[in-house]
Amino acid sequence: MRVLVLGSAAGGGSPQWNCNCAVSQAVRTSTNGVRPRTQSSLAVSSDGENWFLLNASPDLGEQIKANPALHPKQGTLRHSPIQGVILTNGDVDHVAGLLVLRESQPLVVYGSQRVLGFLATNSIFNVLNPDYVRRQPLVLGEPTPVASHDGKHDGLMIEAFAVPGKIALWLEDTSKGGDFGTEEGDTIALRVWVDGAEDQALYYIPGCAAMDDSLAQRLKGAPLVFFDGTLWQDDEMVKAGLGTKTGARMGHMSQSGDKGTLAAFQDLDVKRKILIHINTTNPILLTDSPERRHVEQQGWEVAYDGMEVAL
Repeated sequence: MRVLVLGSAAGGGSPQWNCNCAVSQAVRTSTNGVRPRTQSSLAVSSDGENWFLLNASPDLGEQIKANPALHPKQGTLRHSPIQGVILTNGDVDHVAGLLVLRESQPLVVYGSQRVLGFLATNSIFNVLNPDYVRRQPLVLGEPTPVASHDGKHDGLMIEAFAVPGKIALWLEDTSKGGDFGTEEGDTIALRVWVDGAEDQALYYIPGCAAMDDSLAQRLKGAPLVFFDGTLWQDDEMVKAGLGTKTGARMGHMSQSGDKGTLAAFQDLDVKRKILIHINTTNPILLTDSPERRHVEQQGWEVAYDGMEVAL
C-alpha cells in the first residue's frame, strides 16, 4: 500500500491566511526550513494506479497539482486516478474539498451515515452530480472493500470505527447541551489495509478528543498510526490571543500533559507514529523548537506535505 500525505495542517493551513504567530511568520520568511502546509488529507492506493482520498480538504486542487500520481493520464480528455473519498467527520477542512471534485467525474464518497446525512441536507453539495457521485454509508466496525464507482475493487479494505470527538462546528446545536448534539459517527477513525495483509494496516485518526480504553486496545502494536496533532497544549490558542477555544472544546487531544497524546501512546508499542492535522500555532512545526525535539525523542514524526509512506 502506498500512502501520500497531501496535506498535514489543521484548518486554515500553515501559514494561516490571517495569522501572524511565530510559526506562520517562520513559514512566510522561510526560517530554519519551516515548511508551508496545506490542510490535512491522505491519498492511499493498493496498486499505485487507483487512489482513494482520506478526507477532502479545501486545498485539494493545489494538492492534486502537487502530486503527479493524482494527475489525469496522458492522452485522455477526462480522467482521474482518484476513485473516491473517505470522510472521517464533517469538519469544513475535511469536506470542503468535495466541491473541487464537481466536474462530473465518477466517484464514491464514503462516510458515516451521520456525516453523509449532513451533506445531504446542505444543498451546496448537490454540485456533486448523483449520476456520477455515489454516497456510500459505512457500517461502523465492519471491514469494507473499497470500490470505485463501477464496482471495481482493487484490494483496498477499510474499517471505520467511532472515536471520542465532537460534531463539526457548523453543525453545533447549543440547545442540545454541552456536547452540542454530538452523536456516534460524528467523528470516526479509519483502519486501512490491502486485502490479505491485514497485519500491515494503517490507522488514520486526524481528530480525536481522548484516548479511551477501546481506542488504546485497537492501537496496541499497530504498524502505522497517523494521529491528531492539532495542538501542543490545550489552551495554546487562548494564551496566544488567537482564539477563545481550547483543544478540548474543539474535540482535539493535545500532545503535552498527563492526558496528552505523548503520554497516551507511551505503552502502546505502535511501530510508527506520525502527527498530522497540526495547527499553525503548534510549536512542533518549528524545526528547532524544544517541543519538536521532545516529540521526536518520544518516537514521533511530524507529517509534512509530500511525505510518502509504503506498507
